[in-house]
Amino acid sequence: MPETIPVYFVMMPDCLLLDVAGPADALRFANQELIKRGETARFDMHFVAPHACGKSSVGLQFAGLEALPGVLPDNAWIVLPGGWARDLGVGADKENRSIVSWLRQAVKPNLQQVITICAGALYAAAAGLLDGRRCTTHHGQIERLRALAPRAEVLENHVFVEDGCVASSAGVTAGIDLALHLIARHIDPACAARVAQSMVVYLRRGPLDPELSPFLAHRNHLHAAVHRVQDAICADPQQPWNITTMAAAGCVSPRHLTRIFSQHTGVSPLDYLRNIRLTVAERAIKQGASRVRAAEIAGFSSDQQLRRARHRPPSLLTHEA
Repeated sequence: MPETIPVYFVMMPDCLLLDVAGPADALRFANQELIKRGETARFDMHFVAPHACGKSSVGLQFAGLEALPGVLPDNAWIVLPGGWARDLGVGADKENRSIVSWLRQAVKPNLQQVITICAGALYAAAAGLLDGRRCTTHHGQIERLRALAPRAEVLENHVFVEDGCVASSAGVTAGIDLALHLIARHIDPACAARVAQSMVVYLRRGPLDPELSPFLAHRNHLHAAVHRVQDAICADPQQPWNITTMAAAGCVSPRHLTRIFSQHTGVSPLDYLRNIRLTVAERAIKQGASRVRAAEIAGFSSDQQLRRARHRPPSLLTHEA
């Protein structure tokens, strides 16, 4: 039987409600989906803080919060929602200092899952949990995060970033994207899809994209021009795409597209195009199309080009993709 995962939401002073409620409801819906399947709920949620009472960013009061646990289970998830703390350094107020001190003492960053939402990354940084890792946060807190975590690689313009046992997300609703990604990993993609449907949100994938759907792969970024190009390619892979036509779809220059596409997706525009076309061709073949017809449907000039695309290393792709 799969083990229950204890999830600790650390309720920061003036924490953002959506940073807490979004991921928490995603996990709650996941539990409900598992119960519908006849399985056991996986996520046991706790809401902890230095004090039993607290206040949210919109003034809503919390009561009955659990104390910060002295010892965390090895399989625990520690969720740090955003709180707009004015200072997390030497001059931090008592409550913020106690949270940072607890994180330093209780969390095993190479074993337990640390999840930061929005400015929650600042607390992880102050506790040293981001040292040597890739991470992100709300766009308005990027420079502050860099100052607090000089030994971390702080990435801009990402919905979320996962590095080992530490996963960090951008602002507010990005916490839902990260929660869905973790549900897909720790339960399965079908459960994550059902949760997204229940929450009426767009399911934006992450590092596991290729195992789920190439159409949703390489989408865990926020760059509008790159999304425009990806949308255009996915909508009509048959078009005679090249760097120039892709750049036109993104309203940028070809050189700029090549740079930003690789920077924000981790693949080249032509690699991305090839993956989409291969997916379309394979789908057509499974539906009974001949290889010649499948190549045509996918936008390849011939079945021979389709065959070459299957075996060609990404580094050897040319503008004929």
